[in-house]
Amino acid sequence: MLPEVFLIAGTRPEAIKLAPVAAAMRAAGRLSPVLVASGQHPTMVTQALAAFDVEADVTLPLERVTGSQPELLTEMIKQLDALLAERTPKAVIVQGDTTTTLAGAMAAFWRRIPVVHLEAGLRSGDLDSPFPEEANRKLVGQLAALHLAPTALAATNLLDESVSPASVLITGNTVVDASLEIAAKELPFEEPGVAAAVDAATHGEARLVLVTAHRRESWGEPLERILRAVRRLVEAYPDVRVVLPAHANPAVRAQVEAGLAGVPRVTITDPLPYPALARVLSHAYLTLTDSGGIQEEAPSFKVPALVLREVTERVESLHAGCAKLVGTDEDLIVAEAARLLDDPMLRESMTANGNPYGDGLASQRTEQAVAAMLGLSSAPTPMPSPSYA
Repeated sequence: MLPEVFLIAGTRPEAIKLAPVAAAMRAAGRLSPVLVASGQHPTMVTQALAAFDVEADVTLPLERVTGSQPELLTEMIKQLDALLAERTPKAVIVQGDTTTTLAGAMAAFWRRIPVVHLEAGLRSGDLDSPFPEEANRKLVGQLAALHLAPTALAATNLLDESVSPASVLITGNTVVDASLEIAAKELPFEEPGVAAAVDAATHGEARLVLVTAHRRESWGEPLERILRAVRRLVEAYPDVRVVLPAHANPAVRAQVEAGLAGVPRVTITDPLPYPALARVLSHAYLTLTDSGGIQEEAPSFKVPALVLREVTERVESLHAGCAKLVGTDEDLIVAEAARLLDDPMLRESMTANGNPYGDGLASQRTEQAVAAMLGLSSAPTPMPSPSYA
């Protein structure tokens, strides 16, 4: 029997970033990956894993009444503790900074099972932004036995917090592995408007702009400013087509539809399945986004990102020049997008340095690092630092 390693996913991004790691473990044949769905967002996790032709091995039966964060955390810890007592793995991998991440790390730590933190070391320096994610990832950083940092800066953040250098490895981000794999499949779109927009972009008939504004701090007046900027760009550039997957919240969806009512060449959709989102991004001319995942994936497809946030913990893309912070300032969004639309050479120069978040081999390095921690192999070579770091 191969040593079991639990990979705990509760949200769509976690599932997307852990699925390639499970595949790398199966391919190497040294570890037995067990995908555990925490129950935080069960439908989204199932859909995300399906894109990689896998299913969760274990799904926790959470009992939720209030929907609060304390209820979610305590219920997950209770269920995870029971699972870890019944089926003790050699290690537990948690990803990122969600409530699932914190619950998985705490439950494993209390059972004295080594915690591996995938995508470790991200820091905004502000406990209020993002909230509560900044606190979650710092807390997990105190519990982890192995810190797998996506970039050199993330590793430096950990070392600055006195984390032992021997427990830190730069792997790259597994989302790069995932997005390259999924986009290459060119899976069909369910939404005709999205298919038409991508088809027009593919045949050089339009320039596609992907817009996402899902973060809670963007709701209300900030979102209104973003929508006004989108309207102005579409009016100014007849060849621009916009795909905007709206948040599932009914009030937010209503605000998006009202803000872009009557604007041609704009396709508003429900949240897109990951394969569809990755494919749209791969054909985009540029993206306006507040998504951390899209900031990490866009450079692999040579798509510049204008980040609709005042601060981002993913500053590597800013240093590399492939992203720019524009916040939710209507005039700044329009001005920076117009610069890219008016100057194709500027667009190309923004992504000329490649992707600072990974080279598509992060999952293999993760497997090697966990195997080395368990005494099954030698330590892997870290991902090379980019020349602009």
